[in-house]
Order: sequence, then structure tokens, then C-alpha cells
Amino acid sequence: MNDLVLYCKSYRKDFLRLNQLLTSIQAHNKDRIPFYISTPQDQYDDLVKILGSGGYQWVSDESIVSTNQQVPAGIAETKSCSLSQQVIKSEFWRLGLCINYVCLDSDCIFIQDFKKSDFLASDGNPYTVIYQNKEYFQLAVDRGHANAPTNLRLEGERVKAIFNRDGPNYYCPCPPFIWSAKVWESLDQNYLKPRGMTFWDLCTPEHPETLLYLESLLNFQVIPLHPIEQLFRVYYYDWHYFLLRRLGESTAKLKENYLGVIYQSSWDLSLDYGRSQKSIFSRVLKKLKRVGRYLQSWF
Repeated sequence: MNDLVLYCKSYRKDFLRLNQLLTSIQAHNKDRIPFYISTPQDQYDDLVKILGSGGYQWVSDESIVSTNQQVPAGIAETKSCSLSQQVIKSEFWRLGLCINYVCLDSDCIFIQDFKKSDFLASDGNPYTVIYQNKEYFQLAVDRGHANAPTNLRLEGERVKAIFNRDGPNYYCPCPPFIWSAKVWESLDQNYLKPRGMTFWDLCTPEHPETLLYLESLLNFQVIPLHPIEQLFRVYYYDWHYFLLRRLGESTAKLKENYLGVIYQSSWDLSLDYGRSQKSIFSRVLKKLKRVGRYLQSWF
């Protein structure tokens, strides 16, 4: 069993982004940490068509789901794509391939060399990305986008309530996440099984997997907490990207503090694979709104 692997759950629409991630890993992975990719079984041929077959190990989403025998057959088809993706990422530990894993999204890009020591502390336990996110919250309020921090705060309160924890809200809303199989197992053994539940029951749009992991770690304390801040610069929205770039931020400068960068696929559609399902009117309207947010960044 590996002490650490890299893992990305992806699907066809993101394969061009995933190829970009793979290229960055091949360039910067100094300790040759194994890289696993999972996709639906029926998308494997497209994956190989775009990425080739080297530089990663593939497992099917279905094989991850089937490792939990308490889960009804076909449960993934009853959930939304985004929710299934959250659960499958969180259940990767059940394959028994690793003790810890760095969970990446397809839109992640490494911009400088990295080693195991960037993710694991000297005692072999993972660092935990955990912070209050005040800088982004304040920036969003300053720029007239207060809905995003409001929604994140509400998520934090709901997940805290599951574990009856008082105190400040903590976040790690964007990858890479450094997850311990021990933490996920502690949630399964100490919370889910006694209630006759599986992670498919607990993880919902109101209870995202990122906060469930953090609160499980804080509650069950099966590993020591080694806190660190975000490893990648995350551009949450296009207005966020436009504003920070206008203020002088660049990839070269990001290397002072970050291992990588994320242009979230929810707003950066340039690497979507396949034909868009949106109407021409919808696509034009989206571009016009983006122009407006770009212009707003100057005021």
C-alpha cells in the first residue's frame, strides 16, 4: 500500500483539462508519486484517445462504488453528476491503494516541482488544508458578490451541526485536498454504520464532502492536525481572475506561494470537450456577462 498517491476523478467533458493536469504532473512530480484517474467505464476509450495510456493508472468509477457492499446497486445513477463525483472521490480510499491521497480536480495545474514532503508531515500524517477563508470572503463582499461567502457560511453551519461542534467555521472549498483514509474510515465506523447510513446518504448539496472530511477529522481525531493554507491559487469566478490579474498577479509570481493554479471549469469553458449543450443565445449571453465583469474589474 502506498503512503501517498495523487488521484483525480474525471469525466468526458473535462478530459482536455485532465490532459493539461497530467502534463503538469509529468513535468513536476519529483518523487514520482503514483497518479490514479477514475472515470466511468464507458468513457475509458475517450480517455485513452486524449491522454494516451501512460503516466497514470486507471480505475473505473464503478469499481470504487462497488467496494462498499452496503450501497445499493446503481445508486450513482440516482444522483446528480456533481454529487456522484463528490461521493466517488471520497470513497476512493476503499480500494486500499493508499493510506493518504491528494485529491485533484481536472482543472488543477501544477506550476512548479512538488514532493511528498509538500503533502505529508515528518510523522507521516498528511497536512490538512484548513482555514477560515476571510480574505476571499472580504474580497467578494467588496466587489458586490456577497452570495458566495454567504452560501459557504451556511454550509459550514449545517455540517458543524451534524457533529455538534461550536466555534468558527473552517473551509477547504477547492482542491487539492490531502485526505487520509483513516479519517474517512473513522466517519464510516463511528457515524455512518451506527446509523445504518452510507456516505451516499450523508453527502448532499447541503453537506459537501470537503466539510464532512474536515469536521470528521476535528471530531474523531484519528490523525493529528497539521494545518496548512491552500496549496493552489484558486480563481473561484471570472471576476476574481480578472481583478487579481489586473492587480499584477501572474503565473510566475504565483510560484512564490503556490504549487499550482485552478481556473475553475464552472466559468472557464475554453477546455470543455465535446459540443456544448447550451443554446447559441445562452452562450452569447454568458460571453456578454463575462465582458461586463471584466470591465467591472477596472472600477
